[in-house]
Amino acid sequence: MASGYNTTTELDSSIRAQYVEDYLQAAEPAWLYSQLADDAVFDKPQSELFRGSSVVLPFLNDLEPVTGTISQVYDVTPVQLSDGTVSVTPTSRINAITDSELLLMQTYTPYASARFKKLGLNMVESVDLVAQNAALQGGNVYRPAARALLNSGANEISITAFDDVMGDFMDSHAPGWETPNGPQHIVIMPPKMWSDLRTSAVILAIGEYQNQKILLNNELGSVGNFRIVVSPWAKTFLGAGADNATAIATTVATTAIAPGDLTFTVASGTSIAVGMLLNVGTEETGNTHYPTNEQIKVSSISGTTVGAIGQGPNGGFRFAHAVGVAVNNNDSVGTAVFGGPQSLALVYASEMGNGRYGTIVGPKKQGYADTFVSLAWKWYGAMARYAENRLIRGEFSLGRDS
Repeated sequence: MASGYNTTTELDSSIRAQYVEDYLQAAEPAWLYSQLADDAVFDKPQSELFRGSSVVLPFLNDLEPVTGTISQVYDVTPVQLSDGTVSVTPTSRINAITDSELLLMQTYTPYASARFKKLGLNMVESVDLVAQNAALQGGNVYRPAARALLNSGANEISITAFDDVMGDFMDSHAPGWETPNGPQHIVIMPPKMWSDLRTSAVILAIGEYQNQKILLNNELGSVGNFRIVVSPWAKTFLGAGADNATAIATTVATTAIAPGDLTFTVASGTSIAVGMLLNVGTEETGNTHYPTNEQIKVSSISGTTVGAIGQGPNGGFRFAHAVGVAVNNNDSVGTAVFGGPQSLALVYASEMGNGRYGTIVGPKKQGYADTFVSLAWKWYGAMARYAENRLIRGEFSLGRDS
């Protein structure tokens, strides 16, 4: 039998015990960084664009302003429009689960329907990572210090950053959403960064005299011409900032971490204390991102065995981590991605199911006697930075990162 099949052994808890009505479901995230991509610009059948190794999308450059007057004896000398291009390399994403027929018959929990929700969550998160990776690349960066020197308590986000970025966007004519007050942009940030901004002296003073608007999903306000989008799926470079005064630099030891684990073992437990935040995963020093990095809070410590409170549905680890993976307590670096509706170029195979949303395949019975049932999603598309002056990546320390 092929590995990776869910059987009555792997999901023993779901089969043997009758829980209350539903599994605890993780909240489904809205499209986050994909908001920065306007696919409506390219309305041709996208399958035509996928016949090469890359997709080249054109855009027209501006004309130079003129200062001359209209002649009464000579006709105007015409000028030529020029264009530029952005190259997008098509990619794909896919994931699938396969269950035994017996599992689906014996389970007391609504697993058969819940797996659709889990796959939908996985699809949104996985495809939005394509947009995230594009949005977080490039050299158009705003930060108070080098990433490795960003220090909690000293380098948090401020109103000054919004003023500086808006000046850059206005100077470069970066397109935004049109409003009566001019082009509107967004900034995407993690909750801890929004907490730093919300509790800054300037914002607190304004909050005492004005009502703060809560807008759409995770948009919790605005600063200047920037709507603020706050999401736990916004990228944080865990442990990529300054070293802590009491530095922890160890690794996962003895046994690999599995999703849902509430304890794990480290090579050295020296200086680890209850309540401390530990980052598990490869430190992100450049433009290579590791989406399974995660942060846990220490709930107990006994020698080299550490109790963990994490982001998993059961309060433990969300992802698997191999023996030898780095564990540290360095300050983390939050990202504030400033952009607009045409900051990213997006193409996708519109003929593939629901286009931007990919397509669900199955449930399909498999095996000689139809004893297995598979369910999958797949997506074909690509995203790339449309122009460097339309996206600015802010990097700041997090005041509550301790």
